[in-house]
Amino acid sequence: MFRRRLPQPSSSEVSSIEGDPTSPERIVDDPSAVEDERLVRAAQRGDLGAFNTLVVRHERVVFNVCLRLMRNVSAAEDATQDTFIRAWQAVGSFRGGLVRPWLLKIATNRCYDLLRASGRRPSGSLDAEAFEIEPIWSSQGMGDESPDSFALREELSVHLEHALASLPEDQRLVVMLSDIQGCDYDEIAQITGAALGTVKSRLSRARARLRQTLRDDATAGELFDRYRRLSDK
Repeated sequence: MFRRRLPQPSSSEVSSIEGDPTSPERIVDDPSAVEDERLVRAAQRGDLGAFNTLVVRHERVVFNVCLRLMRNVSAAEDATQDTFIRAWQAVGSFRGGLVRPWLLKIATNRCYDLLRASGRRPSGSLDAEAFEIEPIWSSQGMGDESPDSFALREELSVHLEHALASLPEDQRLVVMLSDIQGCDYDEIAQITGAALGTVKSRLSRARARLRQTLRDDATAGELFDRYRRLSDK
């Protein structure tokens, strides 16, 4: 599962890794979230197998976030592995609730640390990559669609990536978490450490800027119109 052997968590590591990455959550009644929490509780008792099951359940979304921030496959793989190592070391600090935002907070913090160390800044664009890890641009799933619709969405994704890359860092992150990874407001607030109202404000401003950027792009506007017409059929 991991390329490196996971060290056993110690009490000092539990209290120091990532500060306090989670806080008491609302009651979770989603079966998947309940299973996540069960696995975390088992991991807190030293069950590495349970933790590796959590890795399988969440490694894709963690990698996708790392890839969009690092913009390099190898660096994203390293950041993803570091995320799960740190999560294992800090698993004793998990106090309940949703596991995904807890992991993504660790992942985003790790990516920012690595970017700062290398003198780079986060990027929302994957122009340098010759493939898409997610379904085109958004991970929300478009369901069954025609080949023409898929091809248009693929073209449109290029313009969306450029528009996303033009956003300020804080706005780009909330759009990535909400509209690409499907996180809700509460999850984004936990991941970013921002107040709920701040998250909503950033997301609203980001979406407005994206719309304006795409309106100013005649080619993108034409693609959007064609895509809407196909989608309405």
